[in-house]
Amino acid sequence: MRLSQLFTKTTRNVPADETAKNAQLLIRAGFIHKEMAGVYAYLPLGLRVLENIKQIVREEMDAIGGQELIMTSLQRKELWETTDRWDDKQVDVWFKSQLKNGTAVGLAWSHEEPITAMMKNYLSSYRDLPAYAYQFQTKLRNELRAKSGIMRGREFVMKDLYSYSRSEAEHQKFYDAVTAAYMKVFKRVGLGDSTFFTLASGGAFTQFSHEFQTVSEAGEDTIYLNKAKKIAINKEVLSDEVLKQLAVKRDELEEVEAAEVGNIFNFGTSKSEQLGLYFTDEDGKQQPVVLGSYGIGITRLAGVIAEHFADDKGLVWPEAVAPAKVYLARLGNDAKVVKQADDLYERLTAGGVQVLYDDRDARPGEKFADADLLGIPYRLVISDKTVAGDHYELKARTEDTARQVSQGELLKTLAVKA
Repeated sequence: MRLSQLFTKTTRNVPADETAKNAQLLIRAGFIHKEMAGVYAYLPLGLRVLENIKQIVREEMDAIGGQELIMTSLQRKELWETTDRWDDKQVDVWFKSQLKNGTAVGLAWSHEEPITAMMKNYLSSYRDLPAYAYQFQTKLRNELRAKSGIMRGREFVMKDLYSYSRSEAEHQKFYDAVTAAYMKVFKRVGLGDSTFFTLASGGAFTQFSHEFQTVSEAGEDTIYLNKAKKIAINKEVLSDEVLKQLAVKRDELEEVEAAEVGNIFNFGTSKSEQLGLYFTDEDGKQQPVVLGSYGIGITRLAGVIAEHFADDKGLVWPEAVAPAKVYLARLGNDAKVVKQADDLYERLTAGGVQVLYDDRDARPGEKFADADLLGIPYRLVISDKTVAGDHYELKARTEDTARQVSQGELLKTLAVKA
């Protein structure tokens, strides 16, 4: 990707009503465009980040047996009435509309009901179970407040997975597998040391749930941590009963602010009984299927990563999710400089390295500032000096100074394929 061909530009201006650091930086860097409060468009560089996060999540979900699909965003009123979750008193984030014929529909805020009803077509015997289906899909929630940038949107991308098991024991085994897979995801995106498995309220889902909370001053939740025992409790469920259940004392817990990046729910057999999803067991008896629901907010996770790693110069993307690995800055239009930069761009991309090539006719200071703002892991400079010295100028985004490297050192550092 050449910056001269990219329609987005960096800017110093952000909407006056945008107070969240993650959104301010992402807007300034040209990753997102704010449509309205809690609603954002994801521009080419922002989309690359989302796709990188999705791929990491996809790999971990596939590894535990997940099968990817995509459901519709339009949902039938009668399904949700069956489970008593259509009423706004039960679920207060619905966006609702109606078809031309007057039929009421909901715009997806979650998918337990529709996917469970669908599974009645495919799951009828113990031989069909367990089954695990997941999707990446846009969810719509009519949040009262949307002031945390892309960390809490009215429209957002979620990975939601649903498990269908024959027994509580089989369900628990998969529940634990998802827990481990989620921690792998957060480790791969750079948040492993700051993210904790947290007991929380089930809200409109169940009595209790488990969240994955990343310690962050920008977070909207308060959690209580005991790092030694690897225990975390959301403030909303902190009680003497919960403390006793977890065998921990209040004075052993540290209070911190955190941002939720994932959650998992155990519905037991309630949804299956309400919607009529049963299977025939080995003895020929009808049994309700055990349901689990597991979510990771993809756009929310991008916002948390932006908040977590940013510095006073701009974004700092971990390599695994960055829109490119290298920001190649060409300084000047001398023929030798242009040729070396173009040749290196081709060599790196052919070797499997994602490169953002700054081939614009702009001052060095402007290019360096943009490189910092965009947060690409490595800045690589080609100039009269580097051409004359037969070397390259390489600087990691997290380092203060650049270093001179040979072509061999460069290719090794960037892990360029032969």
